[in-house]
Amino acid sequence: MIYWLDLFGVAVFACSGALAAGQKRMDLFGAAVLAFVTAVGGGTLRDLVIGVSPVFWVRDPLYVWVALASGLAAFAVAHFRHPRSNLLVIADAFGLAVFTVVGTRIGVDQLGPGVIAAMTGVMSGVVGGIIRDVLVNRVPLVLRREIYASAALLGAITLQLLDAMQIPTPVPALIAGALVLALRLAALRWQLHLPAFPSRGH
Repeated sequence: MIYWLDLFGVAVFACSGALAAGQKRMDLFGAAVLAFVTAVGGGTLRDLVIGVSPVFWVRDPLYVWVALASGLAAFAVAHFRHPRSNLLVIADAFGLAVFTVVGTRIGVDQLGPGVIAAMTGVMSGVVGGIIRDVLVNRVPLVLRREIYASAALLGAITLQLLDAMQIPTPVPALIAGALVLALRLAALRWQLHLPAFPSRGH
């Protein structure tokens, strides 16, 4: 199930990359590049950090084809039909949820449960979006006040807690992923955010 979830996450994040390219009026090649780096960026850094070599998309080229096909499909649809303005953030929310679960599970399998496994989940979920936003000259979502990385962290912790309770698979992964998605969508719907430093007048 983790493998198919991972492919789904790649497809969703690739679509978010292509949609971001469309907002910046990039051409087909630009959309393909942005879709690919958005889809595999987080998992690539995760594998490099925990010492998995070669990285996942080099071991299994199906990830490359899924990323490119999904990105190009999103580009084609957006070219003929203007997408909804919130479609990018919704696609990003689904990708965040899926990659958080997948990254945490891989971290646990490679290193055992703990804070590092949680960080691999967060890394998998947010880094692709960071790369996408930097390439389109936009402040990354993770650096804004919105609930984003904190949702991924809570989901990664929840997954490990449910595993520790010996709840049968795939229930822990489904609950953790649903939690990340619900938190992110709720934050978007009701403009929820973490406390921030107040602005000070001069």
